[in-house]
Amino acid sequence: MRAIRLHRFGPATNLVLDDLPDLAPAPGQVRIAVAASGVHLLDTALRRGEAGGPLPLPALPTVPGREVAGTVDLVGAGVDEAWRGRRVVAHLGMVPGGYAEQAVTAVESLHVVPEGTGFADAVALVGTGRTALGVFELAPPTADDVVLVLSAAGGMGWLLVQAARTVGATVVAAARGARRTARVGELGADVVVVDYDRPDWTDLVRARVGGPTLVYDGVGGTLGRAALESTASGGRFVMFGWSAGEPTRVGTADLVERSLTAGWLGQRLRNRPGGIAGLAARSVELGGRGWWQPLVSTYPLAEAAAAHADLEGRRALGKVVLTVGG
Repeated sequence: MRAIRLHRFGPATNLVLDDLPDLAPAPGQVRIAVAASGVHLLDTALRRGEAGGPLPLPALPTVPGREVAGTVDLVGAGVDEAWRGRRVVAHLGMVPGGYAEQAVTAVESLHVVPEGTGFADAVALVGTGRTALGVFELAPPTADDVVLVLSAAGGMGWLLVQAARTVGATVVAAARGARRTARVGELGADVVVVDYDRPDWTDLVRARVGGPTLVYDGVGGTLGRAALESTASGGRFVMFGWSAGEPTRVGTADLVERSLTAGWLGQRLRNRPGGIAGLAARSVELGGRGWWQPLVSTYPLAEAAAAHADLEGRRALGKVVLTVGG
């Protein structure tokens, strides 16, 4: 099989296409003929050799990636043969290996891809979608809320905008630059779109809809701080990441003086009933029903280095997905 491997930590160009032996599923596992593989911002940090995140640095050489979709083509001992030929999506968990033509995983990790859902969308739903759903459950908006979504042209932000719209909330989608804001504008006229490249972007939000009562922040840094300072008194501020490189600074004075509630997603995903796997299953189901539709940018497997570079350079829109074969 062909696979992308990292032989040494460093720039995106260190990702190379190798020929490796075919995989064989162990008892209780299946082998997936991969059609799509997800690329995560965390993948780029691990590739650079940066520790300190939720995952340890891998032993080298390694095949990155933890989200795959495709067709089961081989089953291990003890696995029902009925799985063979089924369209599935899976998160590989702590064990990487997604940037490849084949992947193996426990049968319990599989989710059936609904009819009408493409493999690239399924990859976005099983990983990014499950986290977005966890954010939405942690701080569900109401029709009375003004919801500010940062990085609305990213994989998470795109889904959160759609989720907030389903309850009738006033939604403000913040993104960077004309290309991204134009894309977000395609979600509909009921979404207020703002470009946070503008230094007065929070003033524009207040002028249009007042102070946000609920903020979804996956950016952090100075943008997250600006969003926090614009949040209305009594509002909620939910953090689930920091693509800017550092989390939003939140102090006691912020909470006390304006009666804000701030939360970090973190361990709440694992502590919820059904855990992360339950969120993934629900996200895939909702995608199949059309409740939300992911935004994806696709790259051929052989162009994994370009996918990493575009993700790091903020040039890719939505969830970045490698397509395999076909």
